[in-house]
Amino acid sequence: MKKFIFALCTLIILITAGCGERAEVTTRSEIKGKDDGSLQLHFIDVGQADAILVTTGEANMLIDAGNNNDGELVVKYLQDQGIGKLDVVMGTHPHEDHVGGLDVAIKRFDVGEVYLPRVTHTTKTYRDVLAALKEKQIKAVAAGGGQSFQLGQAKVELLAPNSSKYKELNNYSIVCKITFGDTRFLLAGDAEELSEQEILQKGYDLKADLLKVAHHGSRSSTSDAFLKAVSPKTAIISVAKENDYGHPHRETLERLRQSGIKVYQTAESGTIKVVSDGKNIDIKESRPAPKLPADQEIQGEKIYVDNTGKGLIKGNINNNGDKIYHLPGQVNYEQTKAEQWFKTEREAKEAGFRRAKR
Repeated sequence: MKKFIFALCTLIILITAGCGERAEVTTRSEIKGKDDGSLQLHFIDVGQADAILVTTGEANMLIDAGNNNDGELVVKYLQDQGIGKLDVVMGTHPHEDHVGGLDVAIKRFDVGEVYLPRVTHTTKTYRDVLAALKEKQIKAVAAGGGQSFQLGQAKVELLAPNSSKYKELNNYSIVCKITFGDTRFLLAGDAEELSEQEILQKGYDLKADLLKVAHHGSRSSTSDAFLKAVSPKTAIISVAKENDYGHPHRETLERLRQSGIKVYQTAESGTIKVVSDGKNIDIKESRPAPKLPADQEIQGEKIYVDNTGKGLIKGNINNNGDKIYHLPGQVNYEQTKAEQWFKTEREAKEAGFRRAKR
């Protein structure tokens, strides 16, 4: 009888999972804690770095662990979530802002498998990670596109790296897609456009409800073709509010905005917890960002801002000294270098700029 009920339940799950509908994404102020029937992704606020905890049932995976000085912070966060073991640890690539705290986590938890890209790197940070693995007699799996494994009831597919050698270390990034029921999540590490092109050429199914934007929102990633293939409803950017790189770049935010994607940034929202029941996705921000209007009418005037409230109108001074502003969607907007940014046309005109003809 028990076998019959189990088989019947399995059949129902298989039938309902095949409907092909996109998951409903909602933001809530309260989300229940760990639950055997859910998948949770915690985008830990580690400033200008990445650290992601993935849990489903009793299975846990840590993807990156911030900078060198974030190790204890990440460990404490995991302990606060009741994590006692890590079934999978993934270091997306050897840059310090991704694997800096990984050695601390490896030393402090029971660890199953470890995935690292096949790349030689000689910084002390990366040597510390390799030393921690050696100390615990763990042999890392050389990650590559086409590999997959189960994490509890979730399927994890590796989509990159797809080449054995790159000039840019970011392109060694492990890119993975997590599928749980009808919900899908794509985590892009710091993969740049070259890696995105390789992923597209491989023909992988990239459709996802949520995208962890690559390289902290840098313009070098999240190309139009890649974004179209993923077609997410929601995007998360792990980034520090004040950083030396200008991340996230406005070009990336504009591409996301034009695609109608809801964007969260750890710089604004703090640690972001995403919970899926296999059908729907709930998002909880540890410090919710203020709700800012985007591309709306305010007091009769249209404003152009990204999801953080920053202006999107580009002010440029050409070779003749003419001060011209370009609106999002105009012909030369994308290739125009902004020397000033404005939220409204009135602001631009008051600063002495005139509107581009096209």
